[in-house]
Amino acid sequence: MHRTALLCAFLALPATTLAQGSPAPAFTAPAPAATAPTAPAPAAPAEAGNRLQLVNRTGQDATSLQAVRSGRADWGANTLPRPMPTDKSFTLRTRAEAGCRFDIRLTVADGRVAVLRDRDICAEPRVVVEEAALRAAPSRPAAGQPDPKARAASGTGFVVATDRVLTNHHVVDGCDRIFVRTADGRTLPAVPPARVDAGIDLALLAVPGDPGEPLPFRASPEVRRGEGVIAFGFPLAGLLSSDPKLTRGEVNGLNGLGNNPNHYQISAEVQPGNSGGPLLDMQGHIVGVVVSKLHAQNIAKRTGDIPQNVNFAVKGAVAQEFLRRAQITPQTAPSAGAERSVADIGELANRGTVFVRCEK
Repeated sequence: MHRTALLCAFLALPATTLAQGSPAPAFTAPAPAATAPTAPAPAAPAEAGNRLQLVNRTGQDATSLQAVRSGRADWGANTLPRPMPTDKSFTLRTRAEAGCRFDIRLTVADGRVAVLRDRDICAEPRVVVEEAALRAAPSRPAAGQPDPKARAASGTGFVVATDRVLTNHHVVDGCDRIFVRTADGRTLPAVPPARVDAGIDLALLAVPGDPGEPLPFRASPEVRRGEGVIAFGFPLAGLLSSDPKLTRGEVNGLNGLGNNPNHYQISAEVQPGNSGGPLLDMQGHIVGVVVSKLHAQNIAKRTGDIPQNVNFAVKGAVAQEFLRRAQITPQTAPSAGAERSVADIGELANRGTVFVRCEK
């Protein structure tokens, strides 16, 4: 097994599933667009891409056609320049780098939609949409309100600047809509796009409406092995109570699984739903972002032994650098003097920690 795949198989801290329902077309807060080249590249010839011909046999005009690479989180723009009558076709050409497998969505005049997933347009460039493929468009609650019928998962985040919340990328990946619940019980929608870095598993959400107090990162000294830490968040939502949970532990190692230099290994217990939550030192300053736990069952299958309480957090320094790339200057403070009580640290963390709901 490839080393990366092996490491991924050993990690597990998924978002907590909240509800099941009919899946809606998903979008995620996209990564920032690549920097434009200094000089325009010559246009590629049309033959460089693949041709897709879509035939409308739904019995009514098609008002919108979207075709995106399979697995893409959002549907992109409407490619129809005008409504397409029934029994007519529309041909478009994809970019060569997009490959062959596409998701296709056709919307017709009465609002119904047909969604065709993972179609191989290289093998089958002509796609016919029949009336039987149409489904009612999913209803949505009022703008800015969660949908109780949506298939949803949850995680944790914390405020790092005015109206900005940091969490894990895997908490919000593939979300159709994202909401946060603040410490004072308000529910606020996140506004796309977000700034994400899948490689280090971090995402920065824009959440207008004052989601809480920014939590300061530790400026100094360097984190040492054996230091006490506190994980704060919302594990096992829907099973445990809705208030945040606090667990105490230590920094066990200064690198993560496979010697990952971006992670600490910690003994503070974490569960699904803790992902994206703050890891604080004993002065109440952020030293990491909870990200994963060792998958005990996978390890047991390979070694015959069940690992005990092996968890990981993205290092605070790595998170700060991510925020600076996103044009956010994180608040920092030195950790010196007497340690605070665990209860006091919990109160400080609660002011800026939020519950994250991902609707898919």
